[in-house]
Amino acid sequence: MTDGSFDAAQVEAQVRRWLERAVIGLNLCPFAKAVVARGQVRIEVSDASTPRALLEQLGEELALLRDTPAEAIDTTLLVHPQVLEDFLDYNDFLDDADALVETMGLDGVLQVASFHPDYRFADTADDDPANLTNRAPYPILHLLREDSVDRAVAAYPEPDAIIERNIATVRTLGFDGWRALLDAGDADDGSGRRDTV
Repeated sequence: MTDGSFDAAQVEAQVRRWLERAVIGLNLCPFAKAVVARGQVRIEVSDASTPRALLEQLGEELALLRDTPAEAIDTTLLVHPQVLEDFLDYNDFLDDADALVETMGLDGVLQVASFHPDYRFADTADDDPANLTNRAPYPILHLLREDSVDRAVAAYPEPDAIIERNIATVRTLGFDGWRALLDAGDADDGSGRRDTV
């Protein structure tokens, strides 16, 4: 959606549903459940409509994460529904994001991970379910603390096996299973309430 009209609350609800049903529900990130349970995940829905505006907001979010104790915010999801909808443009923007981290002197302190509705790993076909491990309802820049990542990886047995296990999980699920997982509960249950998790 690039016409300036979107419902930020609805976007956030869809991202939370993806986070809870896919990322945590399928255990794609074994470290996510704890920070979500402790309320340490910031979800910021951006109204940026240009890459320049998004880069400025990314700088603000990096500074906020840098200046905030991990106990309050351990990680940030910067969701940007109106810009970089094309995956190749998004992928190119990641170089700018990494350059900004370095310019701000945060290399080795913070990092930016990537999620996109059309995410595609190098050397995979677009219809390979393996890509689902990094697909999200909207383009997202995921800001992570390096020390939190290091602690989580050190505490996890065989962290290198996570990627292989995730690919096996989503390939077993397939695209239809993935859609069903995220769409479950969308139908009105007769109470006038919709399940948005």
